[in-house]
Amino acid sequence: MTLTWHGCSSSLGRSVLALAALSCAPGSPEPARPSVEEQRSGTSALLQAVSVVDSTVVWVSGHSATWLRTTDGGRNWTVSVMPGDSTLEFRDVHARDEREAWLLAAGPGDRSRIYHTDDAGQSWQLQWTNDEPAGFYDCFDFWDEQRGIAYGDAVAGALRILLTEDGGRSWRRVADERLPEALPGEGGFAASGTCVVTAPGGYAWIAAGNTERARVFQTADYGRSWSVSEAPVLAGEGAGLTSVSMADARVGTAFGGSLLVSDTHTDDVVRTSDGGRSWTPLPHLMMLGPVYGGTHVPGTNGRVLVVVGPGGTDTSMDGGQSWSTLDTRAWWGIVSAGAGATWITGPGGRIARIHLTRR
Repeated sequence: MTLTWHGCSSSLGRSVLALAALSCAPGSPEPARPSVEEQRSGTSALLQAVSVVDSTVVWVSGHSATWLRTTDGGRNWTVSVMPGDSTLEFRDVHARDEREAWLLAAGPGDRSRIYHTDDAGQSWQLQWTNDEPAGFYDCFDFWDEQRGIAYGDAVAGALRILLTEDGGRSWRRVADERLPEALPGEGGFAASGTCVVTAPGGYAWIAAGNTERARVFQTADYGRSWSVSEAPVLAGEGAGLTSVSMADARVGTAFGGSLLVSDTHTDDVVRTSDGGRSWTPLPHLMMLGPVYGGTHVPGTNGRVLVVVGPGGTDTSMDGGQSWSTLDTRAWWGIVSAGAGATWITGPGGRIARIHLTRR
């Protein structure tokens, strides 16, 4: 769309290296109260997605072909623009370490592209360009350094899911017969780069909307086969699910709402405890309008969540049963690799690090 394991681990597609350090063992730290440390990005571009490797290495992507990187936890950011086309909108980013990362440019037709660097952004290779004029790719993620997935809006009534098994050097589309049938107009929302999330063992979940029913697609075999379930959130044109986060292989939360409604609460947060086969509503957020991105904070047994959207930033310390306001400005991107390693991004080049302190 043209939208302008967490708790036990970080979303694998956002923090492969942090995975081994995260634990759901009894005795994990109690949920903590968050604070916001705003950082100087060095750009005024809309920053739409963020990928956290660990508490020091973070990559960010945004509009005007902009990308950023820090290796010191955000005290200093390197900002750059992709040469050749300054109009690209980098709606998602995935980083493996301080040197290797991928960028997804979202847009109609050949505006959807995937770039890769293995030298900290000194050079970029264009790995894939969408060749369908009606196509629009919204988000991507990786299981490991070789296997990845990209998701796009349905074309001619068929879902669009791409897979790579060679680090992005080649991408192939999953055959229509291996996918659930698309609903009319169904697609994703290229809001925060969190409409697809991967997890160890070949699991992945995709949040979808813009049609009569909001749905979540699931795979347990690295994208070779898929199932689908419905989620009880506001649906319809410009509405549905925008983001999904899993605390482990069974427990997760999906977020959304209506992009056309900014001044009221809607049904926009749902929870699964069976790996995505079924979803139940959670209480309304404090902030108004839709959620653009949401995440479980690793190391909190799935209890701590942070969500962002045009209405601000909300947090929950009890698994989504209640919410409180953290910030009232518009934010777009979010991802977390732990209590001290959660970043949010937004309009005007805004970047902030959310810290959790012991009660």
